[in-house]
Amino acid sequence: MDLRPDLCYIYSMNHLVSIKDLSLDLIDDIYKLTAQLKANPLEKHLPGKTIAMIFEKPSNRTRVSFEVGMFQLGGHAVSLSEDAIQMGKRESIADVARTLSRYVDGIVIRTFAQEKVEQLAQHATVPVINALSDHTHPCQALADVYTIIEKRDNIKGLKLVFMGDGNNVARSLNELCKKTGIHFVLCCPKGYEMEDCEISYKPEEAVRGADVIYTDVWTSMGQEKESKKRLKDFAKFQVNEKLVSIARANCNSPVPVPLVMHCLPAHRNEEITDGVIESQNSIVFDQAENRLHVQKAVMVKLMGAR
Repeated sequence: MDLRPDLCYIYSMNHLVSIKDLSLDLIDDIYKLTAQLKANPLEKHLPGKTIAMIFEKPSNRTRVSFEVGMFQLGGHAVSLSEDAIQMGKRESIADVARTLSRYVDGIVIRTFAQEKVEQLAQHATVPVINALSDHTHPCQALADVYTIIEKRDNIKGLKLVFMGDGNNVARSLNELCKKTGIHFVLCCPKGYEMEDCEISYKPEEAVRGADVIYTDVWTSMGQEKESKKRLKDFAKFQVNEKLVSIARANCNSPVPVPLVMHCLPAHRNEEITDGVIESQNSIVFDQAENRLHVQKAVMVKLMGAR
């Protein structure tokens, strides 16, 4: 499982704003700590510590995993809605960062603009964790690759095909795959590409030899007005039984092949069929669970003893 087997919890970090900020050494360090915390979920690494969670977007997995994670670590989480603080409207981002830094030991933010995350990190004197922006989703990517490691152990050279929009999840996953040696391919309709990755426009060709097929909703939060157009544009990019069978026939990895992933919530029978998400290939709920364990490791790295 180790990316760097000679390391043991020695690298420090200040914030988690983007995967680009993380070295391979630090990623390996986070994963070793994740394994420890998953095996011993009630180890109290953060007794008496408090984290503030700013949610400007709806949240299920993110809110619950961070709150439960802080509880298990011996700490406390305070949830702040957009209406409660109106960051950038009622009060400047810099002032919110400085004020919260006097009260809490860390700040989690789930928002639209990446610039808000970066401004918080710039002005806060406590660690800031990006729990999702429209541009990146580092916590999701870290949990995803950790889940692949659990299932395949040696991940170098594996082929991961992201079937869908070049969105925040795809961007962070691509960045992490590059650092860990996974071959990342984005398969999408023309007009939905993202920077700095291999692109395919043909789903059946893209999945040949794929070890992992990953998908996400075709219409994300804030894109609801584009829904009809996106449904039409992505109609041929559904992860269904036929697509999985093509990958299975052309892949040399152990059974089941390929692994199927989705960051949730899923629009079942839209971007992925019920049959695939409930199949033996699916590790969707394993990756959802690992959000908890990976985020605990990140919080310990950021807010634990230094």
